[in-house]
Amino acid sequence: MDAARRQHYLRLLGIETWALRGAQQAPAAVTPIAEPQAHAEIRQPMSRKTAAPAPPAAVPTALAAGSREVPADWSGLRAMVKDCQACKLCATRTQTVFGVGSEAAPLMVIGEGPGADEDAQGEPFVGRAGKLLDEMLKAIGRSRKQAAPDQAVFIANVVKCRPPGNRDPEADEVEACRPYLDRQIELVQPKLIVALGRVAAQRLLATDAPLSKLRGPLHRYGPTGTPVFVTYHPAYLLRSPREKAKSWEDLKRIHRHLAETA
Repeated sequence: MDAARRQHYLRLLGIETWALRGAQQAPAAVTPIAEPQAHAEIRQPMSRKTAAPAPPAAVPTALAAGSREVPADWSGLRAMVKDCQACKLCATRTQTVFGVGSEAAPLMVIGEGPGADEDAQGEPFVGRAGKLLDEMLKAIGRSRKQAAPDQAVFIANVVKCRPPGNRDPEADEVEACRPYLDRQIELVQPKLIVALGRVAAQRLLATDAPLSKLRGPLHRYGPTGTPVFVTYHPAYLLRSPREKAKSWEDLKRIHRHLAETA
């Protein structure tokens, strides 16, 4: 994506400050910034025992989840999520929010849970925060819809039903949905997961560390060992525009990582 197009998207968001001063190049041309020692790859301890990551082609036929057997195909998984009653969130939802985007995307973006707009429409990130997320993705040449394979994104949430009052999802709710998210990651086989915000990061990585500690290092997610970067939630950026410069640095790291693993 050329510099003029990127600047157009940034101006739409009022975030010209994200661009490096004097820089006129697309993210891929930015000179890589050496990561400090504190940003070395780490592995977060998981709250449950998991098997070693399977080779990409070896997706098991089913994943045990209590008394449930989670299908290993997209249609079966969608049907199970749609009718799920594994936790108390099923009693207050309008509908489940499965996810959206390419089923073979190199980038997977994960938020905490659906809000009111998502619960009504059945798609993640459709409100103001969703529009900002779309513009952020476009700024690094990515899109949730009608994208070329190397530009595709799959967007999902840690839990598939809206927590009442948009509260944080609770531990039992996360665990009830974890097999679904595990299977989505196994099927998508992304090269990188981006966790949006503290709640998604803590739930994905099974840690209570603050966002300030989680943002920066490269983490790994559970059964698949998929690389994970943590960045700010778009809703937080709408409330705290001063953090947009840091978010732009995160986006450049995401862009570089994907380019290096293409």
